[in-house]
Amino acid sequence: MSPVMLELLVRSTWETILMTAASGLISLVAGLPLGLAMVATDRGGIAENLWFNRILGAVINGFRSVPFIILLVALIPLTRLIVGTSIGTWAAIVPLSIAATPYYARIAEVSLREVDHGLVEAARAMGGNRWTIIREVLVPEALPGLVAGFTVTLITLVGASAMAGAIGAGGLGDLAIRYGYQRFETVVMVAVVAVLIVLVCLIQYAGDRLVARLDHRA
Repeated sequence: MSPVMLELLVRSTWETILMTAASGLISLVAGLPLGLAMVATDRGGIAENLWFNRILGAVINGFRSVPFIILLVALIPLTRLIVGTSIGTWAAIVPLSIAATPYYARIAEVSLREVDHGLVEAARAMGGNRWTIIREVLVPEALPGLVAGFTVTLITLVGASAMAGAIGAGGLGDLAIRYGYQRFETVVMVAVVAVLIVLVCLIQYAGDRLVARLDHRA
């Protein structure tokens, strides 16, 4: 591989990491409250509101049902409004975040539902309010599952960021399409695949290690 191509590979790797990290952080900040809201407002929850629960669930399912490549195109006007352009690394963060948020919200919901209901009832009996139960019971007890789910979300975002390269989002996907596919440079394609595999393995390893440290049942 030529020095120029190696420089492009390094830059594209950094762009992929940036897209994954930024959109992953946004999905965590936005998705966890949505997951908490789904659990809290469900039947028997600490803030039962079935109408709100059904409407929120329908909105989340609606966004999750749209294929990412279609979402990329559909959100071009919103992306241009937010960042001023529809191409490039920062532009890709908008659809990536919107796609990942409902995805993580459902994963967080599953983890939160696995918390022993008896612990919630015990906190209620001791006078704990809704925020106390969320802060002291639900989130701490579900933390290993929340971290494991976030790890899966980050890995999904790595693949989605590569797909975003199809519309000029930058990153490894863009490099693979422009050089590996369109210019038939097999070495570039192989290098991109190798880097993606390494990124996924590193994320999974770090996530597994953190889950093992947080899981008090281990």
